[in-house]
Amino acid sequence: MKRLENLFESLLFSARWLLAPFFFGLVLAIGVLFLKFGKELLSLFAMVFFGAEGHPILSILTLVDTALLASLLLIIAFSGYENFVSKFGPDDHEDRPAWMGSVGFSDLKLKLIGAIVAISTVELLKTFLDAENTNPETMAWKVGIHLTFVTSGVLFALTDFIAGKNKASKK
Repeated sequence: MKRLENLFESLLFSARWLLAPFFFGLVLAIGVLFLKFGKELLSLFAMVFFGAEGHPILSILTLVDTALLASLLLIIAFSGYENFVSKFGPDDHEDRPAWMGSVGFSDLKLKLIGAIVAISTVELLKTFLDAENTNPETMAWKVGIHLTFVTSGVLFALTDFIAGKNKASKK
């Protein structure tokens, strides 16, 4: 019976590698965002140098939005891989980001909701800057969705704070 238990636990532990392709897929998605970023950057240059139609500030906000999303995907890929699949080596590499190896699931949740709120904020700002081309109903929905993200972020932070206090009081 013990051998069967050990075999089962070994298989279950090895199953964590099924997550690796998901994290690699997120890295590939960053490549797609890189193409979108390049396209938007060329569009911005066209606006500035050739007088093409468009609003430069909206284009710049799209670049910021894309960069935030790419950063979020990288954080999820790295910390997800380290938390659920395997540790990255070597720990002492000079280019290793300081947060690697220290972002737990709770931290990842907060970073995720923080990035979503930041992306939502940029999208809402883009809507406000282009208000004359946006109908009031669409604007109201975007504000409502943004407030939902903000409220969710505050509630996530509050639950983590309460859980942290409970852990500290049990020690």
